[in-house]
Amino acid sequence: MAKNWSKGTHPLDSEQQHRTTPPQESSQQEAATPVSETVASIKDAASGDDASRRFLLRVVQPGLAGLMDGSVSTLAPIFATAFATHRPFTAFLIGMAAATGAGISMAFSEALSDNGELTGRGSPVLRGLITGGMTFLGGSLHTLPFLVQNLRIALLIAYVVVAVELLAIAVIRYRFFGTKWWLSMVQVVGGGALVFTAALIFGNA
Repeated sequence: MAKNWSKGTHPLDSEQQHRTTPPQESSQQEAATPVSETVASIKDAASGDDASRRFLLRVVQPGLAGLMDGSVSTLAPIFATAFATHRPFTAFLIGMAAATGAGISMAFSEALSDNGELTGRGSPVLRGLITGGMTFLGGSLHTLPFLVQNLRIALLIAYVVVAVELLAIAVIRYRFFGTKWWLSMVQVVGGGALVFTAALIFGNA
């Protein structure tokens, strides 16, 4: 017995529509820019959708990695120079050079390590810019106090800035990655203490 299909409900119509849909979605995805991806991820995170994971992977994680590297890795050369030379401006120059070099290195490392296609972490260029920028920020913040000519005052201000940086890192890990507060503090402060110890050893050698 022949069946009468109403207009627009024939199975071939649905199959044809299904076949024509993916190219349209693909073209929209290809047209997406790194900035639009970030904006979309932020909106998803704000709305509480499952896609907020993309915001975590594409923005928070590379930013946190850069902040941690810049805040911790540059401590040794900056403070070792200050302890060895007793010249704040020399420590400032070393610190800015270390922050700049670390920022460039981390930017390329993040951008070249993952193209984002398999992991879904988005544009490698955007992640590289975020990581490099946060690395430079973390390294330069505790370098700026050494513009003060008095070494003792410069060191005191730098100590406070480092404490604020490490606290900010612990808060981000607790807020976005679910790390226990006390454990995050122990890990971050412990890492900073090890690097500062190296600064003391080499700075007073």
